[in-house]
Order: sequence, then structure tokens, then C-alpha cells
Amino acid sequence: MSPRERLIPNRLQSVRKQAAFQRAIALAGLLTLWSPGTALASTEELMRLMEQRSCRNCKLQDADLVHANLRDADLRGAQLQRANLAQARLDGAQLNGADLSFTSLTGATLRGADLRGAKVHGTDLRHADLSGALFDEGALGMSHWQQARGVNPEQLSFVELHNAGVEAATQGRQAEAETYFNSAIKREPAAAITWVARGISRGQQGKTELAANDFNYAASLYEQGGETSQAEQLRAAVKQMGQTNPQAGGNGFGSQVLNGLVSAFGALAPLAIKAAGMGMGMGF
Repeated sequence: MSPRERLIPNRLQSVRKQAAFQRAIALAGLLTLWSPGTALASTEELMRLMEQRSCRNCKLQDADLVHANLRDADLRGAQLQRANLAQARLDGAQLNGADLSFTSLTGATLRGADLRGAKVHGTDLRHADLSGALFDEGALGMSHWQQARGVNPEQLSFVELHNAGVEAATQGRQAEAETYFNSAIKREPAAAITWVARGISRGQQGKTELAANDFNYAASLYEQGGETSQAEQLRAAVKQMGQTNPQAGGNGFGSQVLNGLVSAFGALAPLAIKAAGMGMGMGF
């Protein structure tokens, strides 16, 4: 065998060693995404997910996939309970029927992702980008979706919208609160308590005339429901508003009137809590 012929097997062996080394490096990089406690997430399935971005019905419970690039990934039916997908890129991902219970998606991007049929009980979606993402109606109410971006109000129930407005208002984000109350009123125009809540939010922004209109309309709803004392309180507040001189930098008619309404109606308490003690009639 000539020296040149002897070189060929040596080169093949070198290529094989290099390929094996590269596979080991890839596996080592993948395993950094997998903490020691993630016994349920198999290495093989994690590798398949990262290499092919397709892992239907995979068992990925407790997997550590922070910052993972999973754009357009097929994760239909995947078991992702308690997985850490914070800051992950899941734009366009198919997550239909996946179990994301108690999964962290904090700060993740899910633009255009399909989560219809997915379980999102206790899922942390804070600061996630949900622009164009698809959910089953009412599903978001089981998750921590507040402070997420791009949430479609059409996918939220009346109670979810009202309570989101309450949370924003109590944290001083009055313009955001007003937007949520607007959507809640579109869902349930006869919910007098939401008209009161929006009136308070508008009052805090100095929108005196709009706030008065909300309180007057809420008073008429309470009257229709036979709750005349609430109607009288609201009309008295509107009258007091007209007698109060706005102060520079104030909210248009002073905080005393608003605080009195908050105390009297509990308008800025979560609706589920209020409903438990007040019933769900015309005036809520």
C-alpha cells in the first residue's frame, strides 16, 4: 500500500472523530438547558426539539428552556408542565393541546402562536408578547396574563376584563384601566358596577364630564334593579362634582368624592370577591 493510500483511512478516522466531537459539543450545549431535576424530560426528546423544532406529544415536564429559540416549533400535545420557557422565542409555534400548567413564559414572545386547546392553568405569562396569539375563550383567566403585551380583549371574559381594570386602577394606571372597563362594558352593558368603576377611573384622569355621565348611567341601572339607595348616592356624587372647583393638577373634582364612591360601592374590588357577597343581578 502506497503512503498516499495509507493516508485515506487516517483521514476518514479523523473526520469521524471530528464529527463525534461536534455531536458531543452539541449534546453538552443542549444539556445546559436541562437541569438535574428534570428527570421527566428525556435527552432524546430535547435534542429532537432543538434540532428539528418538532416534538409532538413529547414529555418535557420541568425542562429548562430559558431563551430557547423555538420559532415555528411544532409542540402540539407536548407535556410542558412546570417547564421554564422564560424569554423563549415561540413566535408562530404550534402549541395546540399542549399542557403548559404552571409553566413560566415570563417575557417570552408568542406572536402568532396557536395555543387553542392548550392548558394554561397557573401559567406565568407576565411581560410576554401575545400579539396575534390564539387562545380558547376564557382560557387566559386561568393564567397570570396581566402585564402581558398584545392581549386580545375579545379572548377575555367580562369578569377578566373588569378585574384587569381594577388591578390597573389600583396601581395608578388609570388610562389602561379605562380601556379594560370599556371592553368589559361592551361585554356586559348592564353591569352597573363597571360603569361606576370606569367613572372613578375617568375622574382620576380629570375627565369630569365623562365620569358624571358614567355615574348617571350607573344610577339608572341600579334604579332599574330596584336598588334606589345606590342610585341616590351616585346622583348625589354627581351633584357634588358640579359644585366642586377643580384644582390645578388635581383630578377635576377632588379625591373626596371618588374615595366616597370607592368606599360605598367597592367598585375597585375584584368582581369575583364582590359577586360572592352581592349576587350577580342587574346592579352586580
